[in-house]
Amino acid sequence: MRIDRLLEKADEPLFSFEFFPPRSDAGERVLGLALESLRQLSPDFVSVTYGAGGSSRGRTLELVKWIKQELGIEAMAHLSCVGSTREELQAIVGDMRAAGIDNVLALRGDPPRGEPDWRPSPDGLSYSTELVSLIRDAYGDVCVGAACFPEVHPEAPDLAHDLRFLREKIEQGVNFLITQLFFDNELYFRFVEEARDAGIDVPIIPGVMPITDLRQIKRFTGMCGATIPDDLREALEWRSHDPEAVLQLGVSQATLQCAELLAGGAPGIHFYTLNRSPATRAILSALRLHRPWAVREVVGGATRAA
Repeated sequence: MRIDRLLEKADEPLFSFEFFPPRSDAGERVLGLALESLRQLSPDFVSVTYGAGGSSRGRTLELVKWIKQELGIEAMAHLSCVGSTREELQAIVGDMRAAGIDNVLALRGDPPRGEPDWRPSPDGLSYSTELVSLIRDAYGDVCVGAACFPEVHPEAPDLAHDLRFLREKIEQGVNFLITQLFFDNELYFRFVEEARDAGIDVPIIPGVMPITDLRQIKRFTGMCGATIPDDLREALEWRSHDPEAVLQLGVSQATLQCAELLAGGAPGIHFYTLNRSPATRAILSALRLHRPWAVREVVGGATRAA
């Protein structure tokens, strides 16, 4: 089912997970265990990444088909402009349509590893807006998602420029947005307010990555330009000698972050799982038990926790 329709008819927040195609037999086993564990939590949908430089595009499609057809979970395939010509992208979209995939996340993509700057492939696309248009032309009845950046896209000069480009994506046919990871909820609430003022009215789902490994999260935030608040960073550094303590703090922090987001009116949470289930399972179980979205009040036109 299309994710935008799930969002339209939902009377409670949607929860979703993101996975990446494994590169080894061991990775497949880890992913299989994570999927089986998280499947029991009845996610509304899952997404599967595309891989650096489009390196895993075949595995992405196969994994999405397996999740949708064998596990019975709605799935979304990522698609990026990296490493593909326009003709190849049209063929990939055709394969998705033939496989019955209803949801695609359209991304420009990051430069391949070792290349510092973004360059389009020969005869390829330069912007995610072009990819959205290509998908719409070839596959009109698909639901198209896109990324957005509460801390501004690393290549954008400012938020106003970023929002203008984001509005172009919406005008090309994007149905909903998922944010880059962030740790300060005020960034999300402020971004949503600015987006609404800019005429962007589609659902904006916050993306959350539970901190389970300090070095790993430093690497991820360094790559995407996200920031870790000073107090959280200090608390993590203080526990850096104890990986289990880092994990416990990360799960607690993400649970509180998600609770505040949901109490504040976020339409759901998209968890960046890194193909592992324990942290996400603990967080989502606590959220469903506590139901922070059930108590709200409207303050100054913005929904915030009571």
